[in-house]
Amino acid sequence: MRATLRWVIWDVKDTLLKVRTSVGEQYCKEAERVGLNLSPVEVEAAFRQAYRHHSSRYPNYGISQGMDGRSWWMSVVRDTFCRCRVQDPALLNSIAHNLYHNFCNAENWEVFPDSKKTLERCSSLGLKLGVVSNFDSRLEEILRVCGLLSHFRFLITSEEAGVAKPSPAIFKQALQKCGVLAADVAHIGDHYVNDYLASRSVGIHGFLLDRQDKHSQLDVRQEHRLSSLEELPSLLQKLMH
Repeated sequence: MRATLRWVIWDVKDTLLKVRTSVGEQYCKEAERVGLNLSPVEVEAAFRQAYRHHSSRYPNYGISQGMDGRSWWMSVVRDTFCRCRVQDPALLNSIAHNLYHNFCNAENWEVFPDSKKTLERCSSLGLKLGVVSNFDSRLEEILRVCGLLSHFRFLITSEEAGVAKPSPAIFKQALQKCGVLAADVAHIGDHYVNDYLASRSVGIHGFLLDRQDKHSQLDVRQEHRLSSLEELPSLLQKLMH
């Protein structure tokens, strides 16, 4: 018997929503509240260095090294401002604490215009929806304040799972939650390796969302490539018959 699509699992950041303004601007805004006047360009560059350093040294929020998402992010923030010559430990802790909690606010996130409509359309086709995201434990609250949480039957974050995309293990956890074969599941995300290749490596129908046509050189079949989420439901319907 031929497999029939039952589930769609989703990446979140840069697929369904994005950070509203640059990290440099958001971090500077918080620094201003405690009297620091810094350049968003400098802070953005420092953040990228700090983020790269922590991601390499403490992958997936340092879970396997006894950290969690909160302590990992606070360390990234402190490191970012240290690189901008802010030395006061109390000040660094205060900024890090505030920024960690700020990112749960709806005003820091922008839901793409095609997200809600596509999620509703997928549900109306009889498909069940879940999330697999390289994100920390704040994801549930962020989806809730952005009005998206109710669409999903389950959320798996890499912090909770203890493993991150592109590891097949996080997709296998998702398949257990779905309770169906990989051939009955589709995945949609914006990252070629973490989303497209990783989902397809376990037999899931992977689709690559490429809103700005950045990945046109990559080896992705045309019918697996989307420039907008609005194209997804008709592609999924073909897998349902």
